Amino acid sequence: MGFIKEFKEFAMQGNVMDMAVGVIIGGAFGKIVTSIVDDILMPLIGTLIGKDFADLSCVINGATVKYGNFVQNVVDFLIIAFCIFLIVKAINKVSKKKEAAPEAPAEPSNEEKLLGEIRDLLKKQ
Repeated sequence: MGFIKEFKEFAMQGNVMDMAVGVIIGGAFGKIVTSIVDDILMPLIGTLIGKDFADLSCVINGATVKYGNFVQNVVDFLIIAFCIFLIVKAINKVSKKKEAAPEAPAEPSNEEKLLGEIRDLLKKQ
Protein backbone atom coordinates (compact mmCIF):
# COMPACT_ATOMS: atom_id res chain seq x y z
CA MET A 1 0.00 0.00 0.00
CA GLY A 2 2.90 2.36 0.69
CA PHE A 3 4.19 1.91 -2.86
CA ILE A 4 0.89 3.12 -4.35
CA LYS A 5 0.83 6.15 -2.04
CA GLU A 6 4.45 6.97 -2.91
CA PHE A 7 3.72 6.64 -6.64
CA LYS A 8 0.64 8.87 -6.32
CA GLU A 9 2.70 11.56 -4.57
CA PHE A 10 5.36 11.32 -7.29
CA ALA A 11 2.82 11.50 -10.13
CA MET A 12 1.09 14.52 -8.63
CA GLN A 13 4.25 16.59 -8.17
CA GLY A 14 4.32 19.80 -10.20
CA ASN A 15 7.42 18.77 -12.18
CA VAL A 16 5.86 15.55 -13.45
CA MET A 17 2.63 17.29 -14.46
CA ASP A 18 4.56 20.09 -16.20
CA MET A 19 6.62 17.50 -18.06
CA ALA A 20 3.48 15.62 -19.13
CA VAL A 21 1.93 18.80 -20.50
CA GLY A 22 5.18 19.58 -22.31
CA VAL A 23 5.29 16.14 -23.92
CA ILE A 24 1.69 16.43 -25.10
CA ILE A 25 2.17 19.92 -26.51
CA GLY A 26 5.49 18.87 -28.05
CA GLY A 27 3.82 15.94 -29.80
CA ALA A 28 1.11 18.19 -31.20
CA PHE A 29 3.70 20.76 -32.27
CA GLY A 30 5.70 18.03 -33.98
CA LYS A 31 2.61 17.04 -35.98
CA ILE A 32 2.11 20.65 -37.07
CA VAL A 33 5.72 20.97 -38.20
CA THR A 34 5.59 17.62 -39.98
CA SER A 35 2.47 18.75 -41.79
CA ILE A 36 4.13 22.02 -42.84
CA VAL A 37 7.19 20.17 -44.11
CA ASP A 38 5.34 17.27 -45.77
CA ASP A 39 2.43 19.24 -47.23
CA ILE A 40 3.98 22.64 -48.05
CA LEU A 41 7.78 22.76 -48.10
CA MET A 42 8.68 19.42 -49.68
CA PRO A 43 6.15 19.66 -52.55
CA LEU A 44 7.58 23.10 -53.37
CA ILE A 45 11.12 21.74 -53.29
CA GLY A 46 9.93 18.73 -55.32
CA THR A 47 8.56 21.10 -57.96
CA LEU A 48 11.96 22.78 -58.18
CA ILE A 49 13.85 19.49 -58.58
CA GLY A 50 11.20 17.96 -60.86
CA LYS A 51 10.09 14.94 -58.81
CA ASP A 52 8.46 14.00 -55.52
CA PHE A 53 10.98 14.52 -52.75
CA ALA A 54 10.09 11.30 -50.94
CA ASP A 55 10.93 9.34 -54.12
CA LEU A 56 14.55 10.53 -54.22
CA SER A 57 16.87 7.55 -54.29
CA CYS A 58 20.09 6.26 -55.76
CA VAL A 59 21.33 2.79 -56.66
CA ILE A 60 24.60 1.57 -55.15
CA ASN A 61 25.79 -1.89 -56.20
CA GLY A 62 22.24 -2.93 -57.04
CA ALA A 63 20.79 -1.69 -53.73
CA THR A 64 18.32 1.19 -53.87
CA VAL A 65 19.01 3.80 -51.20
CA LYS A 66 15.92 5.94 -50.61
CA TYR A 67 17.21 9.10 -49.00
CA GLY A 68 14.25 11.43 -49.66
CA ASN A 69 12.38 10.52 -46.46
CA PHE A 70 15.58 10.84 -44.45
CA VAL A 71 16.19 14.37 -45.74
CA GLN A 72 12.55 15.20 -45.06
CA ASN A 73 12.91 14.00 -41.44
CA VAL A 74 16.11 16.03 -41.05
CA VAL A 75 14.24 19.14 -42.21
CA ASP A 76 11.45 18.35 -39.69
CA PHE A 77 14.03 18.03 -36.93
CA LEU A 78 15.81 21.27 -37.84
CA ILE A 79 12.57 23.26 -37.85
CA ILE A 80 11.48 21.82 -34.49
CA ALA A 81 14.94 22.39 -32.98
CA PHE A 82 14.97 25.98 -34.24
CA CYS A 83 11.52 26.66 -32.76
CA ILE A 84 12.56 25.17 -29.41
CA PHE A 85 15.72 27.30 -29.52
CA LEU A 86 13.60 30.43 -30.01
CA ILE A 87 11.27 29.47 -27.15
CA VAL A 88 14.15 28.76 -24.75
CA LYS A 89 15.84 32.01 -25.79
CA ALA A 90 12.63 33.96 -25.06
CA ILE A 91 12.21 32.25 -21.68
CA ASN A 92 15.83 33.03 -20.76
CA LYS A 93 15.34 36.66 -21.76
CA VAL A 94 12.26 36.96 -19.53
CA SER A 95 14.11 35.24 -16.67
CA LYS A 96 17.03 37.67 -16.96
CA LYS A 97 14.64 40.64 -16.84
CA LYS A 98 13.11 39.25 -13.64
CA GLU A 99 16.58 38.80 -12.12
CA ALA A 100 17.68 42.28 -13.18
CA ALA A 101 14.64 43.96 -11.61
CA PRO A 102 15.73 45.61 -8.38
CA GLU A 103 14.17 44.18 -5.29
CA ALA A 104 12.24 46.44 -2.97
CA PRO A 105 14.25 47.31 0.11
CA ALA A 106 13.56 44.99 3.01
CA GLU A 107 11.31 46.35 5.73
CA PRO A 108 13.32 47.43 8.77
CA SER A 109 13.30 45.08 11.74
CA ASN A 110 11.57 46.00 15.01
CA GLU A 111 14.92 46.91 16.52
CA GLU A 112 15.68 49.32 13.67
CA LYS A 113 12.24 50.90 14.01
CA LEU A 114 12.75 51.40 17.77
CA LEU A 115 16.22 52.86 17.19
CA GLY A 116 14.72 55.22 14.61
CA GLU A 117 12.07 56.36 17.08
CA ILE A 118 14.71 56.91 19.79
CA ARG A 119 16.80 58.93 17.31
CA ASP A 120 13.81 61.09 16.40
CA LEU A 121 12.96 61.68 20.08
CA LEU A 122 16.58 62.68 20.82
CA LYS A 123 16.57 65.16 17.89
CA LYS A 124 13.43 66.81 19.29
CA GLN A 125 15.08 67.44 22.69
